[in-house]
Amino acid sequence: MEKRYLQKALHTFNGGNWYGWKKEDSDGNKIPNDQRMQYQHIKIIKDGATMPSEADVNAKIQELKDADTAKANAKTSGKAKLKAGEALTDAEIAALFGA
Repeated sequence: MEKRYLQKALHTFNGGNWYGWKKEDSDGNKIPNDQRMQYQHIKIIKDGATMPSEADVNAKIQELKDADTAKANAKTSGKAKLKAGEALTDAEIAALFGA
């Protein structure tokens, strides 16, 4: 699981900024910094926040990845259409020009 997508997904739950990363595991062993950003090391730091299930987080990660892929595909097809003089879809316009 890519760390960037994990963080983006977690920010969509509980209004954002509700979590941190544990520094020690349940046995008191230090978790190395490069291994901390994983679902099992999430800790809740905001009152009233609830831990989303790992399945919900993974579903959100896939949704974010799919949106990034769709945007990249729209950008690629939009460029090809511009070169060919064809009409663009709204998604292609947004991908190319940020509109």
